[in-house]
Amino acid sequence: MTLQQCRMTAKIAFFALFIFAPLLNLFRFDLDLGHFIIFGQSWTISIDSILHGGGDSVDAAIKIFTRVLLPGMAFVAVSGVLIWKYGRIYCGWLCPHFSVVEVINDLMLKQLNRVTVWEKASKESNGLLPKLTVFIAAVSMAFVWSVGLLSYLLDPNMLLTGLANFDLDFGASIFITVATLVFTADFIFARHVFCKYGCALGLFQSLIWMANNKAMVIKFDRARAKACRECESYNKHKPCDQACPMRLPTRNMKRAKFTCTQCVQCVSACNEVQKDNPEGGLLKWVNGDEAIEVDRPASKYKGEEINIKEVK
Repeated sequence: MTLQQCRMTAKIAFFALFIFAPLLNLFRFDLDLGHFIIFGQSWTISIDSILHGGGDSVDAAIKIFTRVLLPGMAFVAVSGVLIWKYGRIYCGWLCPHFSVVEVINDLMLKQLNRVTVWEKASKESNGLLPKLTVFIAAVSMAFVWSVGLLSYLLDPNMLLTGLANFDLDFGASIFITVATLVFTADFIFARHVFCKYGCALGLFQSLIWMANNKAMVIKFDRARAKACRECESYNKHKPCDQACPMRLPTRNMKRAKFTCTQCVQCVSACNEVQKDNPEGGLLKWVNGDEAIEVDRPASKYKGEEINIKEVK
């Protein structure tokens, strides 16, 4: 499979896991029971007897450490190492929200000839149908997200039964209605802004990634900038930048790509344009010493034929 086919497979699998995990009791928090359910088993700290005088403080400390602190520290440590090395790869390869971002991007591009409502369309769309198609898709995705999130807190079987019979309780109805409205607004107007500045998890990943100047990053082959300039001249736009779901300057320094999700769509777009070029595309994943070069201004590269500024 190609890199994008692998990424698409990972995204679909994780989105399915996100939706069906509560239904299969793989992971959820039951508000009625007051504890987590993991792989069909109740997961509690089991200190109720201690709180009521049935045990000592040492026993309580051991249970809290082994059942809460130790798993939490292990998760943070493993996640931190992966983020340190690969950046926001979770966003680009797994995140259910980013999956919706890309779906709406593609649909909006096909129907409205632009990726966001804030960009100028390449040509005007005719009639109301294209706008209605995008709106219905956004509302549908928002509804799925709302029900999916609520299923992590309520019994998913009862929730889906009540939903099918139009017999939800007041609290569930309010949650789904409000969440659907909020997610609809997000998916139509602010999905890129949320991913860049509103997602705490995304910002956390970006900060750790930026601290490692040897982390995996997209590198532009400055020495072959002439081929890039010819590509832009022929295509009348920048295919690599156009392919980026986050609307980032893909050929720029690392600091300008702070919110890069490692989706490599810019690399795939460049490879497609340069498919007949024996030297291949001008963008690639690098790490280590090569990654350090990505955050150096073009003026510090000596002996290059063309400055990066010529192809911006």
